[in-house]
Amino acid sequence: MAYELKLFSGNANRPLAEEVARYLHLPVSDADVSRFSDGEIFVQVNENVRGADVFVVQPTCPPVNDSLMELLIMIDALKRASAHRITAVLPYYGYARQDRKVQPRVPITAKLVADLLEAAGVDRVLAVDLHAAQIQGFFNVPVDHLFANPVIIEYLGKKDLRDPVIVAPDAGGVERSRAIAKRLKAGLAIVDKRRDGPGVAVVMHLIGDVKDRDAVVIDDMIDTAGTLIQAVGALEREGARRILACGVHPVLSGPATERIISSALEEVVVTNSIPVPAEKQHARLTILSVAPLLGEAIRRIHYEESVSTLFV
Repeated sequence: MAYELKLFSGNANRPLAEEVARYLHLPVSDADVSRFSDGEIFVQVNENVRGADVFVVQPTCPPVNDSLMELLIMIDALKRASAHRITAVLPYYGYARQDRKVQPRVPITAKLVADLLEAAGVDRVLAVDLHAAQIQGFFNVPVDHLFANPVIIEYLGKKDLRDPVIVAPDAGGVERSRAIAKRLKAGLAIVDKRRDGPGVAVVMHLIGDVKDRDAVVIDDMIDTAGTLIQAVGALEREGARRILACGVHPVLSGPATERIISSALEEVVVTNSIPVPAEKQHARLTILSVAPLLGEAIRRIHYEESVSTLFV
């Protein structure tokens, strides 16, 4: 039996959902996602979804709690409307940084969010560049974990980079940086970093040769840009010729924009997994689209085709 494909969107990143819909040659399905006067979220699905294969595009990005609650309430509404299957499409998975206990009496919020999604009634999850790959194991439903690497690699491949070296800003980013370096036939460097507290990074030294080379710092997200700017400082001291940065998720909170503009960074490349407000956009910021990647994954999941070729 063929189940109809339907694509819904919350308010977190509707432009991305519309791009995905255009890739799939579908409209974004009709649903009201608004607020009661006291701020509670109201959701009403305005079309028949009985027996449908439903995908809900909603990154849990700032305002994180509102975006998450919208997603949970939409899933509940769709479940109660008898959708055949509900897939949460998470271009950005919020609360992912607390994925393990690193000190006493702290939560594991990445697991908590997974539990909430399952309790709401989600049947599977499609995510992009999770902060930690083990988050997949927090779910008891299938998780398809996509990477924005192909989008970033295609863009960097068109840049005139001379003797490039891909830089991991910390030990956790080595695997991602190594994969991109291999595809670009570039060198690899690692910033040895010690974190003294949340949002505070202290760079110790650089492992690898960047002198007179074009350095590209690769990370999964750019939040306050503290880690990124520390890495840029280390690259400057070691004599890098040009310094660029790529971050999949442009959280860009607090002083991030000011730090980037006042730094030696030539360009910062991000994706549209999170919408970047106009006031945070500037000449050094390049935004790439992950809509074709998500659209192709949704198409393959719907038609029960292999998605593994997208996991690169």
